[in-house]
Amino acid sequence: MIDIQGVTKSFGHLQVLKGIDLHINKGEVVSIVGPSGAGKTTLLQIIGTLDQADQGQIMVDGVRVDQLSSKKLSDFRNQHIGFVFQFHQLLPEFTALENVMIPSLIAGKSQVETKQRAQELLQYMGLLDRARHKPNELSGGEKQRVAVARALVNHPAVILADEPSGSLDSKNKTELHQLFFDLRKEFGQTFVIVTHDEGLASITDRTIHMKDGRLIQTTPCQAENDAQCQPSIQCSDDETLYPQEHSQESSI
Repeated sequence: MIDIQGVTKSFGHLQVLKGIDLHINKGEVVSIVGPSGAGKTTLLQIIGTLDQADQGQIMVDGVRVDQLSSKKLSDFRNQHIGFVFQFHQLLPEFTALENVMIPSLIAGKSQVETKQRAQELLQYMGLLDRARHKPNELSGGEKQRVAVARALVNHPAVILADEPSGSLDSKNKTELHQLFFDLRKEFGQTFVIVTHDEGLASITDRTIHMKDGRLIQTTPCQAENDAQCQPSIQCSDDETLYPQEHSQESSI
């Protein structure tokens, strides 16, 4: 599903990613954790084709995205990847329904097909009765669920989330975290989530730890008795998540 080999990224003289090797299976829910400045968001942006690596290969859903032209990259992103951010990024002048429809209309789908799909997603989210409300008329949890519906509207294979529950209270956090697992079960999507939330990280299939631009450790789900804590695909014991030469850092 996602395969990254030898990815580096620098901003000026600052090397943010230092030879990242990472494989994520179809249907996994994976969290990426680490201190601020570790390179988590930069890695997520490169996976999502929002930024380009300086070196390395990036395969997403069977496509070498690092070899695509800008136009093909934009089309690929729209059709194969959904995004959820800490702050919902809904357009304030549009209703919840219209916000969900936007990526599908950009992809050239018909108004009728797009509206039907958006309504189905809002119904799934329990928000159909809020479809004609604008963002300033919605609660924080409702806005984030609209953002998730928008991310799903084009049937993407991958959902990338950057601190998706960072601005929510504990009740809405719990509901959003459960929603990710419900969506994985319902639609089979792969989720890659950057988070500082230990509760969320503990129930994902794998937690990937980053420090100083490197992947230093991976841990399986901690909540062994939790029904959510059941990976859809088991990883092999010898699966390599970071270069061998960096393995001594795993105790950090």
